[in-house]
Amino acid sequence: MDEITSPAERTNEQVGAEQTDEQARPRRDRVNRSAALLATLIAVPVTVAVAGFTFARFSPDTPAAEPSPSAPGARPQSTAPVEMTAPQLATRPATVCRALTSQLPSAVRDLNQRPVTAGPEQNAAYGDPALTIACGGAEPTPGQTDDIWIVNKVCWYAAEGPDATVLTTLDRETAVRVTVPHPHGSALQWVSPISDVVIASVPSGGTAPAGCTG
Repeated sequence: MDEITSPAERTNEQVGAEQTDEQARPRRDRVNRSAALLATLIAVPVTVAVAGFTFARFSPDTPAAEPSPSAPGARPQSTAPVEMTAPQLATRPATVCRALTSQLPSAVRDLNQRPVTAGPEQNAAYGDPALTIACGGAEPTPGQTDDIWIVNKVCWYAAEGPDATVLTTLDRETAVRVTVPHPHGSALQWVSPISDVVIASVPSGGTAPAGCTG
């Protein structure tokens, strides 16, 4: 059972201990305040140093360079119809070309599809300047020294023009012609996704040159 001591029964020893504790409390408070003041004095120079480093980092002595021009693919592309012709096709080539255009993607790499002025069932266009795809007609007969390229199992003949490279299939039932303006760079890189659609929709046929293997 806990012993309860009345105020009258408190000994001189207990009173002396309480007085000693009260005398020591101000000293502890002074020590705590001194420690807090010292910590503040240390923290302030560190904060100033960090702020100075940040300012120097984001405020170089030399002015920032002018932003470089946007890449050609990032600029806005025209959505106006692209002028193309649409020769009359026989029933079979017309059916094949309709299958091709129905499976073409909405974009070839970063070039978005655009409407065409004639024959959307056999023509397609992408980007600005327009990369065009025309289906139908006879395939060309390349010379013995002309280059032939196989891209994704489709054989292409490349003809260089003043403004564009024209790639035409050599191993299909009906010709597929892709015109790539020179500003778009290497023409062969653009026919890779188109070759996949050609394989899926245009049957092979005719007499392909000896180089069209693989």
